[in-house]
Amino acid sequence: MIIIKKYKTTNSALKTKIRIIGIDPGSRVTGYGILDTDGFRHSYVTSGFLSIEGEDLPQRLGMIFQEVSRVIEEWRPETMAIEQVFVNRNVDSALKLGQARGAAICAGVHARLPVDEYTPRAIKKAVIGTGAADKQQIQQMMQKLLGLEQKLQSDEADALAIAMCHANHSHVRKIGIVHGSRRGRWV
Repeated sequence: MIIIKKYKTTNSALKTKIRIIGIDPGSRVTGYGILDTDGFRHSYVTSGFLSIEGEDLPQRLGMIFQEVSRVIEEWRPETMAIEQVFVNRNVDSALKLGQARGAAICAGVHARLPVDEYTPRAIKKAVIGTGAADKQQIQQMMQKLLGLEQKLQSDEADALAIAMCHANHSHVRKIGIVHGSRRGRWV
């Protein structure tokens, strides 16, 4: 398994902030992105992706759980956001994606994080303004919104978009104000 991470921390001046991890799940590549936010201003912390190798699905799911748990332990987010599964044409792919989501959700719940879910359309609408954006548009917009110089890999850009979508929702603003409250769907 290869883990690629890009580190960039900022000296955030956010007074009442919450750290969000966004997860773009996949059975082969799982992206993650971490932001600090006060609900209005967002500060990039780190992002990357986990490249999961092997043919044995249970082993890959175990790796997703283990590596997402490691990222959570290292960066200490206070809440998690994850993309919901959608079924396009390939039901088998959707089932594998659902299992990868489950492994990542379990890592969040194991770390006692509230976990919220967002549809791909809601995520795109929150960061692009339309629910029909493509991956390249998300990459460019996340790079621009977060003031990043480096080009983002598509899964990490998606994960950052998920975190930003979560940050833009009003209940996260309330969590930031009433720090420590638990409003997640899974906890």
